[in-house]
Amino acid sequence: MNQKDIIAPENLVYQKPELMNDTPMHYCAGCSHGVVHKLVAEVVSEMGLEEKTVGVCPVGCAVFAYRYLDIDWQEAAHGRAPAVASAIKRVWPDRLVFTYQGDGDLACIGTAETIHALNRGENIAIIFINNAIYGMTGGQMAPTTLLGQKTSTCPYGRDPELHGFPLKITEMAAQLQGTCYVSRQSVDTVASIRQAKKAIRKAFEASMAGKGSSLVEIVSTCSSGWKLTPVKANEWLREHMLEFYPKGDLKDTTDL
Repeated sequence: MNQKDIIAPENLVYQKPELMNDTPMHYCAGCSHGVVHKLVAEVVSEMGLEEKTVGVCPVGCAVFAYRYLDIDWQEAAHGRAPAVASAIKRVWPDRLVFTYQGDGDLACIGTAETIHALNRGENIAIIFINNAIYGMTGGQMAPTTLLGQKTSTCPYGRDPELHGFPLKITEMAAQLQGTCYVSRQSVDTVASIRQAKKAIRKAFEASMAGKGSSLVEIVSTCSSGWKLTPVKANEWLREHMLEFYPKGDLKDTTDL
């Protein structure tokens, strides 16, 4: 008896997407990146676009995103992923082109590139991982860090008089004429994961249909940066992050 005899197709509950490579995981335990990678892999496979997808990865925790998904990738300079993706989509309009960016990369280093690509209505999709911190370089305050939240560079908590207010980049994106679909989701529960997958699928479909720019924010955890266990990090996300960054579709003009 082999594994296929034990796990009959009709009894299979879960399996790793075939589009994901067998590579050692470099993300910390409890990090949301791995879940979102899986969702992107599933959506690309289900759309049958394995050979027509180009991902653009950033500088930050997701700098090695290209190691996990067996699609074409292009590395971009810090924050410049939307500009690179815009060029790729214009050269190859029949491709599914998306960026995968953290909050430091997208909402700080690359604020201008993000806003202008979305405002131009480039037919790209942006996957925005918001864990309210610079995770890779020691847990510094990010534009998305909550008021009162402690980081290595605001050890007494974010003070609006000193540090300014958290930046709601997704609300800003929803006001731009070039965007067709803007959504905020999370991956802290099974139900949330399923909803996030639907949002990613709609963003990719809108890109292929030439509807304009899409942005899907995933409110995420950073166990290491927050100095919490994976379980406590998910609890903290639900208690604090989702209050300031509520989930749901902020804009949908796709008719898809």
